[in-house]
Parts: sequence; structure tokens; C-alpha cells
Amino acid sequence: MSSMKDREEGFERKFVIDEELRFKAAARRNKALGLWAAEKLGKAGADAEAYASQVVLADIEEAGDHDVFRKIRKDFDEAGVNQSDHQIRRTMDDLMAQAIEQIKNT
Repeated sequence: MSSMKDREEGFERKFVIDEELRFKAAARRNKALGLWAAEKLGKAGADAEAYASQVVLADIEEAGDHDVFRKIRKDFDEAGVNQSDHQIRRTMDDLMAQAIEQIKNT
């Protein structure tokens, strides 16, 4: 019985660690995505950093990446930035992979 409980607790700890890593990776990805989008929107310096912070905050609206994507898509549309949905999503995926790799290496 004890070994089953130990296994269960081990799985729970792993789940918590995995969720924490996913959260950190998403926040890191969203900041990088915000800086990428800010550049496309013609923002630089403090304005780019502020915009990146807005993108990070947009991720708390709902589970998943849809809220972040919608913010970027809306802002690009309003500013006349020519980026397809596919390009935005591909950038999101690429930056997530980079964020995960960075976190694993720290």
C-alpha cells in the first residue's frame, strides 16, 4: 500500500512541477511574442516593453493561447500590419519552443 501512495504522491509532484514549467514558459513566450509584435507595430524601447507586458496580461483572460492570439490579431488589424493568422501562430509556437528550451537550460 505504501508504494502505491508513494507513486501517487510522485505523480502529483511531477504534475505540479510540469504545470509550473508550462506557466513559466508561457509567460516567457508571451513576453517574447509581445516584443516581436511591438516591433511589427513600430514600437521600440519602453513602448515595446509596455506592449509586451500587455500581451503577458492578456493571457489571464482564459485558458489556452486564444486570448493572446486575439490581442495580437486585433492590434495588427487596427494598425494595418500584414501578418496572417498562420504567421502569428507559427511565431507563437516557435517562441514557445524557445521558451521551453531556455527554462530547461536554467
